[in-house]
Amino acid sequence: MIRINLLGVPKPKGKKGPAISMPSFELGNLGGPMLQIAVVLIIAVLVNGGYWYQLDREKKSIAASMAKADQKNHELADIKTRYMERQRQADAYKRRVDVIDQLRNNQTGPVSLMAMIGDTVNGTEAVWLNSMQDQGANIAIDGTALSSDAVANLITNLQKTGYFGNIEIKESFQDDTIREMQAFQFTLTCAKAKS
Repeated sequence: MIRINLLGVPKPKGKKGPAISMPSFELGNLGGPMLQIAVVLIIAVLVNGGYWYQLDREKKSIAASMAKADQKNHELADIKTRYMERQRQADAYKRRVDVIDQLRNNQTGPVSLMAMIGDTVNGTEAVWLNSMQDQGANIAIDGTALSSDAVANLITNLQKTGYFGNIEIKESFQDDTIREMQAFQFTLTCAKAKS
């Protein structure tokens, strides 16, 4: 088969299809190499100046933020100082209140002990107390009873109060000085229960 080229453009060898040429634009010589170096330097100075301007703006923004943060820090330091002072005052007030409460409890402690023992003795028939001594961990009770059973009832009633952990009878004897009736003198040691 024979091919005929009607376009009149010679076909390049080794390539298939028509050859397409791209348009080109030539400016010519734009001055000497010194002018080209000067243009590159001016562009570099402009780019560097723009970068410096951006960094300077960031520096001023950071400085303004730091000034605001320092001001806020000083305000918070003042608030913290006032808070710590009020906390110290509150702690001192609490210590004073605790001391007052402790003194009140210590003041009513003997009163409540006396009231409890008085109620217990009044609830036990034929028993009278002669003396009672608070010895710290123990209470010493001296008294008179009409019978030894009355002393035993008193010990039982004292145990029922729950205020005493251990109740011991130190001595109990019949009092011969009272002639009109039978009377027993007794001494009890009562250990206070741990609360």
